[in-house]
Amino acid sequence: MPFDPTHLGHLFAEILNTRALDRFAELVAPDYINHNPYAGPGLEGVRDVFGAILAGIPDLVVTVEDVIASADGTKLVGRYRYEGTHSGNFMGYPATGNAVTIRSIDIWRIEDGRFVEHWDELNTLDLFTQVGAVHMASHAEAN
Repeated sequence: MPFDPTHLGHLFAEILNTRALDRFAELVAPDYINHNPYAGPGLEGVRDVFGAILAGIPDLVVTVEDVIASADGTKLVGRYRYEGTHSGNFMGYPATGNAVTIRSIDIWRIEDGRFVEHWDELNTLDLFTQVGAVHMASHAEAN
């Protein structure tokens, strides 16, 4: 049976939903390059950033919205929705009890059946507003 790279996009969500961060070794190469400024390099950087997210949002549920592979199987795009409650320290911001929703579009480069490089787009402004780190002025306040 040929390799199906879309499996990796679903495995990513499964690892987070089961809190099995050690399983990232199945998915991410040790010398993984992460272009996300919040994540450190390599496999440990992946584990650290998601450990911090789960500490701040311990009931996090990740939903796969789309997973699309390039024709040659060397790139994978995933669109994800993360939902939970900000009930722990999140990147230095104390728990608010607020419901949070995070959306991401992730692009991975694949070699030998694992992710070796990553780019993403996150709704970080929405996220930091939801955890109280940023106050967005309403239209009425701005006038």
